[in-house]
Amino acid sequence: MIGLSRDGDVVTIELQRPDRRNALNSELCLAVHRGVEQAERDGARVVVITGQGTSFCAGADLTGDAFPEHFGQILEDMLTAVEAASIPVVAAVNGPAVGAGTQLAIACDLRVVAPGSFFEIPSTRLGIAVSNWTIRRLAALAGGGVARTILLGGERVHADQAYTCGLANKLGDRDVATQWAKSICELAPLALKHLKLVFNDDRIHDHPTPEQAAAFEAAWSSEDMKEARRARAEKRKPKFVGK
Repeated sequence: MIGLSRDGDVVTIELQRPDRRNALNSELCLAVHRGVEQAERDGARVVVITGQGTSFCAGADLTGDAFPEHFGQILEDMLTAVEAASIPVVAAVNGPAVGAGTQLAIACDLRVVAPGSFFEIPSTRLGIAVSNWTIRRLAALAGGGVARTILLGGERVHADQAYTCGLANKLGDRDVATQWAKSICELAPLALKHLKLVFNDDRIHDHPTPEQAAAFEAAWSSEDMKEARRARAEKRKPKFVGK
């Protein structure tokens, strides 16, 4: 499910489901979660997360998942582990980052994005809602306009635009990400830990208001969500009615 390698003080975690474009299931989320925590325990200075093949991560894939009813919590726990790690985590976005793939990328502290890659969260085409954390984290990194383009507009943001708005910190491949990670290893660990704590001390983790929680649940239990699934299976556009 994942490949783990170490080069000096840099640990690289590679998502290894190329046949599913590295889509996340419960097993893969748990493996990434454990991999990040193990890297910390083993004294790594920086973690790099990337995907095998031509995709970074195609989102969630619960086909054959042993724990589908718990996937949402398992995914959230993985994202929290990446964000809360006391060491910097760099996403080497080597291809499309879709849905949960974009969530994984923005949970990381820095993003190195390869040409041809893009970010996309197709929740409105699937009739579902995304978490407050996702909306606010994306807005904090990319700016409110680009976040709205992705979420409200349902559009992809490609590598060049991601770099222009700040969602991508650098353009480049995995080697560029690794070299940057190695240079970060030379910086002061305690100062880096403090920076992470301050950067992450914002409104992103505020609890949803009752109205927000109700709207979230309404989307996930809606007929529109069921229609999106039917349309996907029948290879047609969904017809949403707002119920």
